[in-house]
Amino acid sequence: MQTPAPVDYVRATSVADALSLLQQHGDEARLLAGGHSLLPMMKLRLARPEILVDINDLDELRGIRVDGNEIVIGAMVTHAEILNSPILFEHYPIFREAEKVIADPIVRNKGTMGGSMCQADPAEDLSAVGAALRGTVVIQNAEGRRTVPMREFHEGPYETKVADGEILVEVRYPILPGSGSAYEKVERRSGDWAVCAAGACVTISGGVFSSVGIGIGAVNAEHFTATGAEAFLVGKEPTAENIATAAQMAADSCDPSADQRGPADYKKHLAMELTKRALTRAAAAAVAVHLTKNGA
Repeated sequence: MQTPAPVDYVRATSVADALSLLQQHGDEARLLAGGHSLLPMMKLRLARPEILVDINDLDELRGIRVDGNEIVIGAMVTHAEILNSPILFEHYPIFREAEKVIADPIVRNKGTMGGSMCQADPAEDLSAVGAALRGTVVIQNAEGRRTVPMREFHEGPYETKVADGEILVEVRYPILPGSGSAYEKVERRSGDWAVCAAGACVTISGGVFSSVGIGIGAVNAEHFTATGAEAFLVGKEPTAENIATAAQMAADSCDPSADQRGPADYKKHLAMELTKRALTRAAAAAVAVHLTKNGA
């Protein structure tokens, strides 16, 4: 049985206290949120922090709320809370679709949004969702807060913009009235990491795409998105032909690696097919919202 190396433990009482502890212990400290990513790495001794700073008591990092024209999700919000949030379902069904295929109820009840995003696994679902929605990450340090666009948050596999002595405190998503969103994923077994995943968020005005967001996970899409495909669709009608062209562009921009989940060409095919499906369903939802709004 594998066990972690010896480690000290302290429970933070506030964000300020957590930041002080991180500053005191430097890169030997790690934050403990849900623990579903960190603890397995510690058991394998791939991560060997000297002290764990538990932030589970920090209610200031919890909650899902509307703030002006943005939805704010606290870093300690669990996957289960995201799955069951009426606010998120009203504005962005993509969250519920993604959360339904993340792990299992036990993990969703304890695992947190902030922990998942900071783990920065290339197949992490909420990163693809955030790229599609063009979210903004709020990071706090001893000097104050700074914001980073979701599309710039990941610096590479398992690397993010969160530096030593900093905490991701919340993520903000702009509300797009009349938008449609959808998420598609292929996995080897239920709740597994994605072989490939794709999400889309679009708005349609005057019969053409007025905004397009595409998020792609697990296939080495730069910053989890496909900007060329997005730009191609803006101003075009939501026809099957246009969507198929954009989906192929998205797939061509990916650079997947062959591994136990499949060969590279198979993953590229999935990127094309899943992007096409997500865009098609998101566009249909946006059209339905427009028709309902106009009483058609």
